[in-house]
This record gives sequence, structure tokens and C-alpha cells, in this order.
Amino acid sequence: MDQTKRPLHIPPEFAMYAEKHGLFDMYKQLIEQLIINRPEDPIAFLVDLLNRDTLDVPQIMILGPPAAGKRSISKMVATKLRCTHLTPENLVQEADPKLRDQIEDLMAKKATVPTEMWVSALKERMKMFDCVKKGWVLEGFPQTREQALALQELGIYPKHCVVLDAPDTVLIERAAGKRVDPKTGDVYHTTFEWPSSAEIQGRLEEGKGQNEPEMVEKLVEYHRHSDAIGRCFASSIKVINADQPKADVFSQALAFLQSQPRSNSPQTPRIVLLGPTGSGKGVQASLLANKYNIVKVSCGQLIKQAITQETKAGLAAKPYVEKDRMMPDGIVLNILKERLCQLDCQTRGWVLSGYPRTREQAEQLGKAGLAPNRVFFLEVPNDSVIERLTQRATDPVTGERYHMLYNPPPTQEVKARLDRHPQDQEEAVRKRLAQYHAYVEEISDYYLDAQHVIADQDPHTVFECLESMTVKPLPKRY
Repeated sequence: MDQTKRPLHIPPEFAMYAEKHGLFDMYKQLIEQLIINRPEDPIAFLVDLLNRDTLDVPQIMILGPPAAGKRSISKMVATKLRCTHLTPENLVQEADPKLRDQIEDLMAKKATVPTEMWVSALKERMKMFDCVKKGWVLEGFPQTREQALALQELGIYPKHCVVLDAPDTVLIERAAGKRVDPKTGDVYHTTFEWPSSAEIQGRLEEGKGQNEPEMVEKLVEYHRHSDAIGRCFASSIKVINADQPKADVFSQALAFLQSQPRSNSPQTPRIVLLGPTGSGKGVQASLLANKYNIVKVSCGQLIKQAITQETKAGLAAKPYVEKDRMMPDGIVLNILKERLCQLDCQTRGWVLSGYPRTREQAEQLGKAGLAPNRVFFLEVPNDSVIERLTQRATDPVTGERYHMLYNPPPTQEVKARLDRHPQDQEEAVRKRLAQYHAYVEEISDYYLDAQHVIADQDPHTVFECLESMTVKPLPKRY
């Protein structure tokens, strides 16, 4: 073969190393911190940042009206994410003594604490080791647009902002039954969350400012500022209905906190679609390839193509195909590697279906430098698969495909000449399903970040789900 016409092979390790270690996002974060902090010695500052275990720590604000459950949800989030829980109260207690005395004097006189004092206390608190190392959850602050803008000027901007919302009537009713443990600061409720310990019950106190007139005044004040605060954090905000069980509120909040914003870092899609026969892997691969101009790779088609072209790997594979025997993993991997290392796959990305089928194959794919960055399991019940495959047939005259339930032939004449593939017989389908389920758990254990998608629905609905998890970073695992 003419050397100038040989397929260009690009080692996949180059892009994979940068993607695995998040080099692009790391550069972005370093530049952001450099602009925000403006250190006198930029080199030493950047070296100090790089010496940290991670720059990606939780930075969360939990806002909402009084009695919306901010304290409970904040504590649960801080415990789950192992980060620092900040409140206006502990900010005052841990502030510089001089600043603390000034704030406490103003609060005792029921005067407004200047934004500069709050921001100064928060700035110093966030410089402490626990906030820098583990991240923070800031509860109930900022309370005005002025405070939000002041935080942004200092470079304090949350990665996630959760707003708990509920009707005012519900909040007023909640406040009436609210009780506070003066020893621990924990919040309880006479109806919804009464402590089991008699000792705790005996020392509970009614919260200050919880009667109806005071609550109405607080709610009016909150609604006066809430929209403006929301606009300040529009890119990272999530409103959650707080008028539901606490466990449900926390579940929704945690799901949002696990999400990550779309990154500007360059990324070459390397997608693997796994699922039982008839789950729609080929359809979804085609939809992804057509919309995002990535290369669709079918392992079965590659083997047939290699046999037809009589390549070295194809000749080795031919006896196994003719005798319908299991092909050695090494032969399949060589055929696959030959295709995935070509220029179009390395520059545009690829979506692979039909491989791997075992954990050993998945491990070999990773060792070959072809580890996928997205793995999707298309979940379909066995009964639905059998219904999909055993009821389909092809018109040998027109090539049109029909399904006896969902797309029946238009006439009796067409129905009479339909041809069914031998592999669509129920016995053959059940055999392939048994082979898939024998290995799927092992593969799932290997691909810990794989996403499981319910594929027993409209193909375009499934595609939207796959698409959303392809263009956005995968959720974090807490």
C-alpha cells in the first residue's frame, strides 16, 4: 500500500491524559483564582493552589424564607458532603473579637448590620483551613442584593445555590410549632419532628419571632429581596418545593448538588452503548452519530468488513464466524483497535455498540488506551425485548420492516410474503438474553460511572436522556 494513503493512527493517550486529569478545567480555575485574589507573588500563589489535594470543593448556598427548613437541609448536606456549615450566627461567633462586638451591639439594638461587616466576617472565615480544604455550605446568607453583589466582588460565588420555597400559609403554620434546643441549636417541630428523648423535650424552647405577626413581617421582608438575589445567582440556582417531607427535599437538593455545569474544555466523545439484544443500541448510536458528527462503530459490522477485505485479523476471525463459535478476545480487540485509532475516530469521537460483552473485554479496552468517557446501559425488560424481536418481519420485495403490533403490514398480501430472520425466533432471543445477563453485572461493576437509562420507551425520549449526559459532565459521586 502507498505509505501516503495508509490510515493515520493517532495514539489516544494524548487526549485521554488531559481529560482524565482535567487539565483544561484546572487551568481555568487557576486563572480565575489569580484574577480574584491578585496576589503579590503570582507564581508562589499558583504553586500553593496546585499543592492542594483538589480545587473542586463544594461551594453551596442554601437560601429561602423563614421556616422553610434551611437549617435542617444545610446540616444534612454538610454531613453528607463533609464540608463546613456556615450560618450568620456562627459567622458572628467566630469573627475577630472587635468585629464580633460591633455586630453584636448592632443586633442587640435591632439595628441593621452594614454589609461591609458581614462580608468582612465571611471573607476571614472562608480563609480558614476547613473551608479551603473541605468546602462550605452557607445557610441563609446573603439576605439582600447588596450583600450578594458584595460577595461577588470578593470572588465568592456558589457553584450551587439551592432555594427552598413554600407557600406563606405553610411557613406560618410551621413556625408556630417550631422548637429549638438551646444546647445544640437543633430545630424540632411539635407536629412533624418531635424528639424521642425526654431530656431534649424538657429543654426545648419556642423560637424567637415565630408568632404570626412577626412571621408575616419577615416574609414581607424576604419577598422584597428574593427576586433580586435570585438574579445574582441565576446561573447556579435551583428552586425546590419545601412543602414536602424533609427526606424528599434533601434527595432533590443532593441530586442538584451532584450535577456539574457544562464545561468549556475540549472533549472527544468516546461512548459505549451496552444493553440486551433489541434494546435499541444501533438506533441510539445512529442518532448520536448523526447529530454530533461522531463515528458510529459496530463491532459486528467491523468483523464482517475485516473478513470481506481479507485483512490479517479478518482471516483469523473467519473460521470462528463460519462455525458460529466464540471469537478470542485478542482478535476482536485488534479489529476494533485498528478502527478506533484512525484519524476520524480520534478527532471526531466514536460511539461503540456490541462491545464489550465481558468484564475482561472491558479491561482490555481500557489497557489499549481506548477507555470510554461515557458508558450507557440501556435497560429493557426481557418480556419487552421478546415482544420487540419476535413480532418483527421484513418484506423481501420492498425491504420494508414491519412489526405485528406497532407497525403492521398494510395489506394481507404484504403480510403473507413477510420473512422473519431466524435469529428473531423466541428460543434464539432468549439465548442471547441469557448470555447478556450472565456478564452484565461484572461489566457494571467495572464501569462505576456508567449511567443506566430506561430504554423501554420512545426512541427519541431515550436519545434526549443520552444526549443530556453526553454534552454535560457526569454527576459527582458522593
